[in-house]
Amino acid sequence: MSSRTWTVRQVLGVAAVASLALAGFMAPGRGATLAGSSTMTMKQDLADREKDIHWPEGFDPSQADLFSHNALVINASCERIWGHIIDATMWQQWYPNSKDVRIDAGNVLKDGTVFHWSTFGLPLESRVNEFVPYTRIGWYGYTPGAAPTFYHTWYLKPQGDVCLVVTDEVGKGKDAAHLRETDESLMHRGHDLWLATLKWVSEGK
Repeated sequence: MSSRTWTVRQVLGVAAVASLALAGFMAPGRGATLAGSSTMTMKQDLADREKDIHWPEGFDPSQADLFSHNALVINASCERIWGHIIDATMWQQWYPNSKDVRIDAGNVLKDGTVFHWSTFGLPLESRVNEFVPYTRIGWYGYTPGAAPTFYHTWYLKPQGDVCLVVTDEVGKGKDAAHLRETDESLMHRGHDLWLATLKWVSEGK
């Protein structure tokens, strides 16, 4: 297969996955998204949350103003999936809710990395706080110059030849509280989309 043919197929594949997943992402009243979750409440996500996540001080899910828990089994190795997660400047090629990613130093995420990006239409700065290769990564999210208000985690667990991918996030403060009041499941749907497209790109040949 020529490189041009592969590129065309890749673009079409991402477009197809994204359009299906976005149906769930954009419409809170819809049924299951591609990652398999129906519209969720924060209470349900808290009940289902991953107990082995390492939360930094001040970001206890039980005290959060906004919280989401998402998980999906992906038919690929955790190592392969990890490569896509840390290659942040490439996210926008397969995850339509990520744009304009810029890493301050280096080409991929690592311990202590500061990066800038836009997600859910908001420009953010993030700093990697936890980094255990192929297993755990967590970063703070905040408006540049302000204190962190979000903490996003990824936790990868091998399940034989496949990998269980968990992504949980805590939000605190007025912006997180406002989002919960206006569209409680928006963050959950956005992360369903992220998992759906991560599955697509990780399982591709």
